[in-house]
Amino acid sequence: MSKDSPVDPRGPRFSAWMTTVILAVVLLTGWWRLLAAQTVLFAMCAFISLKLNPWGHVYRYAIQPRLIPTTEREEAGPLRFAQGVGFVFALIGTLGYATGLTTLGMVATGLALVAALLNASLGLCLGCEMYLLLRRHVPALARPQ
Repeated sequence: MSKDSPVDPRGPRFSAWMTTVILAVVLLTGWWRLLAAQTVLFAMCAFISLKLNPWGHVYRYAIQPRLIPTTEREEAGPLRFAQGVGFVFALIGTLGYATGLTTLGMVATGLALVAALLNASLGLCLGCEMYLLLRRHVPALARPQ
């Protein structure tokens, strides 16, 4: 697992908007292969590096230069944990759709969509909040070994 540097918090919100669109398309169409692609993207960002997120590249090169610069930064740990949570829901959704358990696929995708939309529209990252709660209440996570 690589160590990602802190990020401009507007980047993850942009990525959350893109994820919201993708998950909404999946819910509207049942196109589970698109959800499978999103699952792979969540996995790459959670387990390898946030730098692998193509939406992060779009943000950095096409959007960020047009915005007022900010010194605000967000630590990568909570963001990567949130990507891991997204991975779990997207994986369950993909398996549900792919195996004919459409209701399971829709529920898991819907829950991921709610989380992505909350992050995109309000800046409320549920996975990040879970990470902080776990760090506070699980001593082994509070200090790196």
